[in-house]
Amino acid sequence: MNPLHLCIALCPLAAYMFLLGAINLSRRPFLTTGGRDNYALGVAVVGLMIAGPMKLFLPDNAAALFGPYIWLLMLSLYFLAVTFWVLMERPRLVVFNSTIDQLKPVLRRVANELDPEARWSGDAILFPSLGIHLVLEESTAMRNVQINSVGGRQDFLSWRRLELALGGALRRETTAPNPYGGILLTIAVSITVVVVLQLMRRPDLAALEWKELMMF
Repeated sequence: MNPLHLCIALCPLAAYMFLLGAINLSRRPFLTTGGRDNYALGVAVVGLMIAGPMKLFLPDNAAALFGPYIWLLMLSLYFLAVTFWVLMERPRLVVFNSTIDQLKPVLRRVANELDPEARWSGDAILFPSLGIHLVLEESTAMRNVQINSVGGRQDFLSWRRLELALGGALRRETTAPNPYGGILLTIAVSITVVVVLQLMRRPDLAALEWKELMMF
């Protein structure tokens, strides 16, 4: 593969894996929303989309008309699609570097503060006063917990309240680093080294491909 294509395709993915690795090696749980999680994944694979489908199906007539600005239009369309995906998803929270057993006591305290009538059923919680119903799902290998909504009738403002309260509570918690994070960091660094070496070996080829990509 051309070194420039390799750089475009893999560098965002390496940055995403480096970020996940750093989060998993932290000694504190990390809370984010499902929307932010999806956006981060969308950014991670944007390089693969540019070097693959976008370049392969680039409309010639539009490229001749807009020149290098065609890439701005293509990326705008891509992120609009990612935004649509995020908006269509039900409310979801993700807690990295935690297990269900570690998260449950914290979530139980938060639930009692937000809604004294909150009821547990296994790994599910119903908040009658807030109008939300959720269930915990654990990924043992990556040691994270997803807090998924149950059903389509959810109060989004209450989910925001839950996010803020749970985020504040988790900042006071500590946990052991996840060894999985070391694997992610190793892969991210390896990808970066390979890309840099390829660029250093053939800078002329990378410059030529850049001009072709920008249609100069």
